[in-house]
Amino acid sequence: MKEIQKVLLKTFTNRGFNLTPVELAEVVPFEVKRIYFFDDMKPEDETGQHCHKIEEEFFIQMKGTSSAFIDQGNGVEEFPLKAGEALYVPSYIWHGFKNASPDSLVTALSSTNYSPDRSDYIEDYEEFVKASAEYLAQQ
Repeated sequence: MKEIQKVLLKTFTNRGFNLTPVELAEVVPFEVKRIYFFDDMKPEDETGQHCHKIEEEFFIQMKGTSSAFIDQGNGVEEFPLKAGEALYVPSYIWHGFKNASPDSLVTALSSTNYSPDRSDYIEDYEEFVKASAEYLAQQ
């Protein structure tokens, strides 16, 4: 079973600015098919918490701070993120973001294209707990 990973990206300060390259082959364990981002979150806002049955995601905290709330089957844990940190979230992991700073910008790399029918999503936490237990038993 794949596990969640927190990644510290290398940042280079040069000529008065920061440069943070993301070497996809070195840090993202899947082929990237889609990129999206979220910003302009208020500290009390949160993204819709959910899990994916297939999709894997790699979240990069580009600017500011936020917290990822993750359940790998052991209860919800908080993963604070600051600029230059990233989080790999495999399938069958409950996740969402909140506690964003006013300048927070998170970019997400996805292993799948978006499906409007949302058939890959589990958005009910109790359903996730049941599906996650079944998934873990098969691993």
